[in-house]
Amino acid sequence: MWFESWNDVLRVIAVGAAAYVFLIVTLRVTGKRTLSQMNAFDFVVTVALGSTLATILLSKDVSWTEGAFALALLTALQFLVAWTAVRWSALRKAVTATPVVLVTDGVIDDTAVLRSRLTRSQLMQAIRSGGYGDPALVGAVILEPNGTLSVIGKDSLGAGSALPGHRHES
Repeated sequence: MWFESWNDVLRVIAVGAAAYVFLIVTLRVTGKRTLSQMNAFDFVVTVALGSTLATILLSKDVSWTEGAFALALLTALQFLVAWTAVRWSALRKAVTATPVVLVTDGVIDDTAVLRSRLTRSQLMQAIRSGGYGDPALVGAVILEPNGTLSVIGKDSLGAGSALPGHRHES
């Protein structure tokens, strides 16, 4: 079926525009951190928001009001989990990954690389992207909770107080 009626098209335009504006306003109200620096938990919520938005747009069985409440519920739950995780370490550990040190003082931890489901080639690419031609010049490579690789040169490592496992980390 290529076309049923103009009413269906107009419904998608009207409901889609309203749902989109509602979603943007809801995300702005819940704050910048609600979906920033996505970890796996945030990614799932983002997919759920997208699925809900698509359902609102394409299903005649879901009213705009029902869809708006669904979007509001998802963003409110995400806000609540993020707010609580900042204040309660047990929840933070449950919903976010911890950073993993893959290279320390130029030495690659092959076990950590393997456990992180990375290849040595991917690690070397990150080292090169960090501007280093030799792992021996790297003080640390950290797999961050959002999946990015942070490369710190030996000359920038300092006391390593920003590294995972340092006594000041919480």
